[in-house]
Amino acid sequence: MADDCCRSTIDVASLASRQRKVLAWVFGINVATFIGMVTASVLSESSALLSGTLDNLGDALTYGLSIAVVGASTQVKARVAFLKGLLILGAALAVAAQIGWRLTDLDAPAAGTMSVAATLNLAANSVCLWLLSPYRTGDVNMSSSWECSRNDVIEGFAVIGAAAAVWLFDSGWPDIVVALILLAIFLRSAARVLRNAWLELTQATA
Repeated sequence: MADDCCRSTIDVASLASRQRKVLAWVFGINVATFIGMVTASVLSESSALLSGTLDNLGDALTYGLSIAVVGASTQVKARVAFLKGLLILGAALAVAAQIGWRLTDLDAPAAGTMSVAATLNLAANSVCLWLLSPYRTGDVNMSSSWECSRNDVIEGFAVIGAAAAVWLFDSGWPDIVVALILLAIFLRSAARVLRNAWLELTQATA
């Protein structure tokens, strides 16, 4: 019995250590990607690229929070997951505001800058998704981190498509349309993360 208890404690500690290492790598990747993306979004004046930039910032904060609560109680993890949902929602609202501004200025963004930045961003986020995939059905902390990373990969493909369409049609509309699609994805994701976190909180306090 004592051996089983000791083995269980070691297994839990080992899992927490692996989770921290994965989240640390993902955190570092997102910080580095954010720096490059914010520069590219300013240079290209792309709404779709800006959505990726804000998402990377939100993700970096999210993964930092995730590292802090690895091994914590279910209630603490649920509270942090709820905060993650609010961060995703905040990024969505910022993108919505930028889209509104872009509707007054429909000049085509710089497609070349968009495509290069989006391709590099997709590669970085694909690595993050691969690192987090083994934990996608784990606790609310890790599953919500995986959700953020999956959004990033979807966003990467979408921005590359937007850059191609901007170049092909020499218009700013593809950029805005893709930004609107990403906005809908972010809102849906925020709703899912917030709902799951709320269910965890209510169950923990019941």
